[in-house]
Amino acid sequence: MTRGVTVAVVGAPDVAKELGKKGTTSDLTLFNSVHDDAAITVVEPTQFPEKFPPLLAALAMGDHVLLVIAELTRPVAETIATVELTSVPTTVVIGPTVGAEEVARVLKGGRLATAPQVPLDPPKLRELVDGLTATPSEGPVRVPIDHAFPVKGVGAVALGVVRRGVLRAHEKLRLYPTPKSVEIRSIQVHDVDRKDAAVGERVGVALKGVEADELSRGQTLAPEGSLSESPTVALEHFEKCRYYRGDAGPGAQLHLALGLQSVPAVLDELNGSTARLTADRPVGFAAGDTAYLVDLSVPAGPRIFARGDVRA
Repeated sequence: MTRGVTVAVVGAPDVAKELGKKGTTSDLTLFNSVHDDAAITVVEPTQFPEKFPPLLAALAMGDHVLLVIAELTRPVAETIATVELTSVPTTVVIGPTVGAEEVARVLKGGRLATAPQVPLDPPKLRELVDGLTATPSEGPVRVPIDHAFPVKGVGAVALGVVRRGVLRAHEKLRLYPTPKSVEIRSIQVHDVDRKDAAVGERVGVALKGVEADELSRGQTLAPEGSLSESPTVALEHFEKCRYYRGDAGPGAQLHLALGLQSVPAVLDELNGSTARLTADRPVGFAAGDTAYLVDLSVPAGPRIFARGDVRA
């Protein structure tokens, strides 16, 4: 098997394209680099800051984050606030026009203050990315879908990264949070036919039992019974973004970002370190998954409100 890893490059455009060949494009743009035994996917939130969900989607896809600080602007400040709230391993990339003291002042007091820092030098960034790996995760296979489309003569094809376990051709899986059961007709990893794929590898899978127009970002391929699905999500270890300036509380209309799922939700309860939300449709999840709450109506400051861990 190849060593697969996905890297989110956020904070500045035109950096991700230096790290791979352009591939899938939507509100996210993916770049691919395949050599020796490594298959690296670089994801950029192309439509951020106009739209906020692409930023969280890119971060959800990443095994590692390159946070590029080429200038200190509002979008960069919002990106920093969002990345800080995540727990994804992060390297801070500093542009030539930004001073180290400025960066230290901006990052002071958060987890990014102690993150590794490197200069914005594409050849050195390529070396850095080449050495990254995905964290092994054993258990029932789990593949969140980030893109899907029909292929003539093949049918529905879904793209995603194996996040847990091993994906095998011809196995039957549930398409969470829908009730559908699908069969993995075939697997490709960067256009190479495979019988299976491991954690970190980006796959294209042909699916039997579903049409392409029934697939959407955030749906997850996993064995029956391995995930839960419900419009109600209970959170613990609730942590508010320290830069958030809004006043969201019980009854607030928010967006719930859970993996690659992004759905409108109402904050039903907020009691210190716990919270409960009701989304406008069922979402798929497992205990311990990290959820993010987004306030798209906040008049100033970052749109990221808080995070919490899904309670069993």
